[in-house]
Amino acid sequence: MKDDEDRFQEEPPKNDFLDNSVNSGNKIKYKFCPNCGKKLPEITNLKYCTNCGVDLNYVKEHGFLPPTQNQYYYSQPQDYSQYPVTNYPYKQKKASISEEELPYTGDKELWGTIQSIGFPILAFIIMNGLILAVIFAMALIIYDVDLLLNIISNPFFIVFATLVELMLIVFPIWYAGKFLNKPTFENRLKLLGFTTKGFEDKEIVKEVLIGLGFAVVGLFIVAASSIAIQFFIEFVFNVRIINEAPTSDADVLITGADILVLILMMLMMILVVGPCEEILFRGFMMRGLTRTMGDNWGLIITAIIFAVIHLVGLFIYIFQPFVFFILFLYLFAPYLAISLMLGYLYRWRNENLIAVIVTHGVYNSLTILIAFFFTAF
Repeated sequence: MKDDEDRFQEEPPKNDFLDNSVNSGNKIKYKFCPNCGKKLPEITNLKYCTNCGVDLNYVKEHGFLPPTQNQYYYSQPQDYSQYPVTNYPYKQKKASISEEELPYTGDKELWGTIQSIGFPILAFIIMNGLILAVIFAMALIIYDVDLLLNIISNPFFIVFATLVELMLIVFPIWYAGKFLNKPTFENRLKLLGFTTKGFEDKEIVKEVLIGLGFAVVGLFIVAASSIAIQFFIEFVFNVRIINEAPTSDADVLITGADILVLILMMLMMILVVGPCEEILFRGFMMRGLTRTMGDNWGLIITAIIFAVIHLVGLFIYIFQPFVFFILFLYLFAPYLAISLMLGYLYRWRNENLIAVIVTHGVYNSLTILIAFFFTAF
């Protein structure tokens, strides 16, 4: 009987491990028990959990908890507050989000600022790198520069480049799974706000109609911001922006496009560009930044990054500093305006992406349609 009692007792620590400084005002540091999750004092020779009595040496040696029916590996909780502080290997497990909690993640801690900004930028770099790699491969095969330019400006190549945007959602969907108890594809999209779960048919129709309405509003906002920045540039820099000729490669492309290609491009905007970019920017970037930097800063920084990324082509094609500055200023304002509108819509719809995706896709389609008719007629 005495031997059995000795099994449950902690061996007293040797005098070499005692540290009088613990009792002289230093705070005891804590880790967490792998069995009950309670705090453990970081002390030398701590054999049993002070709360549940599990044998910590057994866990450390075998890598798993001892069987509950074998009481040899359990002891009565004891007070170790007088023992010296040391590092202990056990850490508290990070809580994951269950399926029931997915609709209520407003107060949940998600990915940090670095991930929120870094993954979208990395995704755009990889996407554009892939497109440039395809162009470079064609250049090695086709030595005729004019033919290569014709291929690149072909509407079907633009459709291909649009489909490449599907890779934009790879990073956010992959990383969202780290915060879920059940990281299914559906749950990952739910965490990013792309879901109709819990919506009745009337509510889905309402979200779509809101998206359509904001797409039209977006046209007026962008037009107003373009006019305002144009007046600003003319007043401050005495530079006049002329819009008589097509102002971008997209306009030149649309001029020669037929109706079938036009419809195909509009569908790509609605089915690919809208969902992918909104999952990336609003569903991942803004959702993360609002939790680390606050609602307003999260919205503003997301809008700025969204606008700058869409103007990356200027850094490649424009070499004159003043021309680059004027064009950047002229194009940045409309992109910033539409991105701010999308951010406010996302916030208003309680971080659900249905209306935002509809707005983005339909707005892009309307701009293509308007550009087509203006250049064709």
